[in-house]
Parts: sequence; C-alpha cells; structure tokens
Amino acid sequence: MYKFEPLLKQTLWGGDKIIPFKHLNETLENVGESWEISGVKDNETIVSEGPEKGKSLNELVRELKGKLVGQENYERFGDEFPLLIKFIDARQDLSIQVHPTDEIAHRQGKSRGKTEMWYALESAPGAQLYNGLKKQITPEQYKQMVENDTITDALARYEVSEGDVFFIPAGRIHAIGAGCFVAEIQQTSDVTYRIYDFKRKDKNGNYRELHTELAAESIDYTVLPNYRAEYERTQNEGVQVASCPYFTTAVYDLTEPMTLDYSELDSFVILIAVKGEGTIKANGEETTFRMGDTILLPATSTEVKIEGTVKFLETFV
Repeated sequence: MYKFEPLLKQTLWGGDKIIPFKHLNETLENVGESWEISGVKDNETIVSEGPEKGKSLNELVRELKGKLVGQENYERFGDEFPLLIKFIDARQDLSIQVHPTDEIAHRQGKSRGKTEMWYALESAPGAQLYNGLKKQITPEQYKQMVENDTITDALARYEVSEGDVFFIPAGRIHAIGAGCFVAEIQQTSDVTYRIYDFKRKDKNGNYRELHTELAAESIDYTVLPNYRAEYERTQNEGVQVASCPYFTTAVYDLTEPMTLDYSELDSFVILIAVKGEGTIKANGEETTFRMGDTILLPATSTEVKIEGTVKFLETFV
C-alpha cells in the first residue's frame, strides 16, 4: 500500500482547514487544495514512505502496470493513472464551471472530459454550493444570463452538511461556495470551462477569462428534481454513494474491525479517511489510517483489515 506526499496548492480563495485536517507541520496560508493522489503531468504525487519512497505515481504505474491499477484499467488507460483525489477548502466562492464529456472534449481537441464527485467534510455553518440547473434554459438563454449576471438564478443551490454527497457528471454546471470543505474524486483531467466568476478581478485588475462558447457546447441542459446523492447513513457496512464508468465510491463508518475482500476486483482501491483513526493491514504491511490520510492499495490486494473508529471513502475504477 502506498501513501503520498500531498501537493498543497495556495490559492486566492484558499482557507485554513487543510493543514490541521491533515495533521501537517506547515505554516502555509490560503491552502485551497491538497492533491492527494495525482498522475497529472507536472503535478505528480510522490510516495512518502516505504521501499518505493521518492517514486512518482506515474513511475509506479509504468513499473507495475496491471499489478497496480488492474489489468482492464491498464488496457484502458495505459500509463496514466485514471483518478485524481483532492481535498478542497474554499474561503471564498469558486467560479461557476462545467466540464465536457469525453466525447465533447475530443471534438474540442482535448484528451478527455471530467466527471467528479464531492463528499462534504466539516464545512462552515451555512456554507452552500451550486450543482445542476433548477429551471429549463436554452443555450441562447444561458449566454444571455451570463452576460447580464443572472446565471445563478438558473442554478440549484444547496446548504452543505458534513457527509453530503454530490455527484457531478460531465456537463453539469457546478460551483463550490464559500465555507465549503470537500473531498473530491475525479477523472484525471484538467479541462475546466469557467462560466461565471462574479465579476471578480485578479491582482492585476483584470477579469479572468470566461469560456462561454465552449461551456455552452458542454452543458447538459437537463433539469432534475434533486442533485444531492441520497444514501442511508449506517455504521459498519459499506454504503455505495456513486457509480459511473469512471469510479465507484462507497462510505464506511466503522466502530468495529472489518475485513474488506477485494479478491474479485480487478482494480486499485483508494481509501480516504475523513474522520477518526485506525489501522490498515494489507499485503503483509500495517499502517496508521487517520483523518486526512489517503492510501492507494494495488490491484494485487485481496484482503484488507481495518480496525479503529474511522470513517472513510473507498473508491475504485
């Protein structure tokens, strides 16, 4: 099993939650993101301990291939690790965005689109986010609403509580609001189209670029009654909260020991601790597992024992 050095990203909108959440001995301010597991070019996470310490995630994929990611995944994704895992702490509203589907991204000359999900950590009281359209609009109406600063009137808005899950398929308009603290699981992709930025200016006094036309092509204009993923919050069993061609995710809230059986699964597994602490035993190794930790289990892992009082996300492809 592998732990990685987090890539801490200081941003204009970043807050102060990530460093204590991850128990880091750092004094950085305005940390908006911690990239936990990343194979993104020039942003690769590095193994932090054990015999492979110092190697990048992509080096591991190239060396271990299907033994790390699963044979089918290796055939599908090659040497690129398919998921990007982040913690995001927004002190201010983030811009309103959309990501294209793989098909639309290819048409627009990009390598792939982006589907993602958020799991809400302990956020500020009253923190809100946007996810999905709440009323029917056409591409032309969308462009007009961006132009006249009314696009948020068309978006579904949610107050965020710890444990809330939001699935964001490619094409769904979304934005993290001020005070939100989330774990994000997403396709390995950096294709983001900025729809609206609340008329904010950067440090040089310029508006940030909007991608109105590309976004208009990428938006799924379907209106749904609810964009929050509803699930039963129960203890000592896995509860699936998202399933799509890019990842399957479950929440576990353990108060007693559990053994996870991955003998039939042809995929790596990522475990993300969101509360509490415990230990993990797998492949003859044992390691601590506490709030803020993210662990990558290779596809060769068959039996994983977890002890302690710990809440975590499990995700695989």
